[in-house]
Amino acid sequence: MKNLLYGTAIILLFTFSAFGQKPAKPDPSAGVREAFDRLIDGIKQVDAEKVMSVYAQDPKLMIFNHNGTATQGWDNVKANVTATYAKVKNVTIDVTGLKVEMLGAKAAYVTCKWKQTQEFNEKLEDSSGRMTLVFRLVGKNWKITHRHTSPDKPDATRIPPSERENQ
Repeated sequence: MKNLLYGTAIILLFTFSAFGQKPAKPDPSAGVREAFDRLIDGIKQVDAEKVMSVYAQDPKLMIFNHNGTATQGWDNVKANVTATYAKVKNVTIDVTGLKVEMLGAKAAYVTCKWKQTQEFNEKLEDSSGRMTLVFRLVGKNWKITHRHTSPDKPDATRIPPSERENQ
């Protein structure tokens, strides 16, 4: 009986020392990162459906475009992406400085810098800038509800003097 107790104690001690550590908590930003990666893959693949699958299918979806314009509503964004992607091929995109910030269990934002090259209407073009994406958990899926992109090198005539001095 004494041996059985010692044996059980040793087994329990081994079990708790080897396996008794608390399991690592799941990363709450993992789903946001997966959605972001799907967006980037869709851009690289010039796949409008894949890209649009990451956006909230919502009339309040708001995009502040790289050129200073704004597009509102999922239908309008999809129409623009579909029309543009019909003329695009050979896309490369590099993302640096990626940061995912959770704003709670159902909201997050992503910031990064990007550099993209592509052929548009058979002409090579390149662009770079910064991007902020606001994500919201819709059901079980993280969706973009707002995107803001800005160029790395904006037109100097569009920058107020007060901002030129603080860069």
